[in-house]
Amino acid sequence: MKSDRLLSLLLLLQTHGQVPATDLAERLEVSVRTIFRDVEALSAAGVPVYAERGRNGGIALLPGYRTDVTGLTADEARALFVLVTDRAHADLGLGQAIGSALRKVMAAVPAPFRGGADLASRRILIDPVRWRSSPQELSVDLGVLQAAVFNDRRLRLRYRHGRDAEVRSYTLDPYGLVNKAGIWYLIADHREKPTMFRVDRMLSATVTEDPVQRRSGVELAGLWETLRHGVDNVPTSVSVTVKVQRPMLAKFLALHSADLAAPPPQEPADAESTDPVRLEVRFNSLGSAEQLLLFGPAVEVLEPAELRDALVRRAQETLALYEGAPAG
Repeated sequence: MKSDRLLSLLLLLQTHGQVPATDLAERLEVSVRTIFRDVEALSAAGVPVYAERGRNGGIALLPGYRTDVTGLTADEARALFVLVTDRAHADLGLGQAIGSALRKVMAAVPAPFRGGADLASRRILIDPVRWRSSPQELSVDLGVLQAAVFNDRRLRLRYRHGRDAEVRSYTLDPYGLVNKAGIWYLIADHREKPTMFRVDRMLSATVTEDPVQRRSGVELAGLWETLRHGVDNVPTSVSVTVKVQRPMLAKFLALHSADLAAPPPQEPADAESTDPVRLEVRFNSLGSAEQLLLFGPAVEVLEPAELRDALVRRAQETLALYEGAPAG
């Protein structure tokens, strides 16, 4: 364990330069006293490491010192090459870069572990995209969102909400991008409140000249965990069975794939069926399920009966509004 920790300490210093001892202790989950003992051990082994005391001090390597050691174990080497499909990298314009990077990493993997790493890359593949999910049709270039994230600039966004299809405008402080099950999300603060926005619902995005105003100590991974936990724990008390006409299926899945109780039925690639597709969708309430009326006759609610009655009332109210009413 100590040798692994010493190597991790060396790589952290090589990557980040001067680092406070308290930060190193937190990253390596040891005490500050242990960090200073490890620094002494590295120094005794010939590594040019030193500790600078004081308020702005820390631990660092002498300028120009580099090491080519990777310190990868067999399991770590295999883990690096069990990767998702390259679709997410391609979305970010990094399709070729990921292949090049993996070739360089393979060259740095200790020789005894290269065979296992290569075998893992050929035997295990992770594709996070659901069956029959339609490709995202993005109105906003992911490069614009990346520019805001990496250049620490605020973002102006026009966004169509899924719950009511209403378009709203926002000024955001972005933290980063997340790809979940093939869908891209922007994680950002809106008026200091963490929020996530589906990229395929964005109508326009503009990077401003204003510097981002992120909350101190808040990172993307922590925000995503909080937001994801909130979505996972939303009560889904209403199960709705619908019949979706084939021409509307792709649009319906694009808007409600995350609400499906089960993946849509799989069919052969050459199937040309025109029969409607029966799906089960979950909503927070009957009121939120009334948005299905937006699909008109292309989506029929089969169950529950209470929702069918509510949609009938909504349709009758709309019809009454226009029947006999003069235009203008």
